[in-house]
Amino acid sequence: MDLGIAGRTALVLGGTRGLGHACARALAEAGVRVILNGRDAAHGAAAARALSPLAVFVPGDIGREDERTRLVEAVSRVDAPSIIVTNAGGPPAAPFEETRLEAWRASHETSVIGPLEVVRAFLPAMRAARFGRILNITSFVVKELYPNMALSNSLRVGLTGAMGSLAREVAPHGITVNGLLPGLMDTGALQRVIADRQRRMNLDEAAVREDMARSIPMQRLGTAEDFGGLCAFLASVHAGYITGQNICVDGGLTRNVI
Repeated sequence: MDLGIAGRTALVLGGTRGLGHACARALAEAGVRVILNGRDAAHGAAAARALSPLAVFVPGDIGREDERTRLVEAVSRVDAPSIIVTNAGGPPAAPFEETRLEAWRASHETSVIGPLEVVRAFLPAMRAARFGRILNITSFVVKELYPNMALSNSLRVGLTGAMGSLAREVAPHGITVNGLLPGLMDTGALQRVIADRQRRMNLDEAAVREDMARSIPMQRLGTAEDFGGLCAFLASVHAGYITGQNICVDGGLTRNVI
């Protein structure tokens, strides 16, 4: 299927690894010029070279205001993206009582303020072009809370509310805003959750992984390859009437009615 977005430019935050990179790869395969963002300059530059001759890497930590400003300036010098994929490393796993104020502040800056401010910077160009796609990689916890994930359970919902409000405001301008909600995906972010559960339950990694897989109707952890195609479709011209939605990619894990 021709997605109708060849020649457009996409910014993928946290796009050098895991689910963000899966989205970047699917977009590049659709003919999109991809700007990858990440914190590891050497890894990011290599990821861009491997992705596409047109891909560009722009370093920066979206959890830091000064680096966000430099990131926006650097991206603007390349092109104003008409597709933005927001993504950040998941907040650390811990129950509420063990979550300190510093962790709340740092995670809020990375998981909520950072994506919102980057999107805000490029909205005028999307309005002028009357085309925009904003895709937020959050988590299935937006629809069903998960144990020992106080930060993620809270902050993912906060970003979703803000982006849902934005979706209704910018819809008349041809801009869509949607959420992609990964379940238990076998990426670096899940590895941190696995390590936390190993420590709390005194289990080895294989036992934790097996227990997680059994909790999923499809009986396996998800992979990055399960994820990128949906991102590319929602960025396409075919998804122009889909906005304000949050779609789980979780193998049936989330037990929500809607």
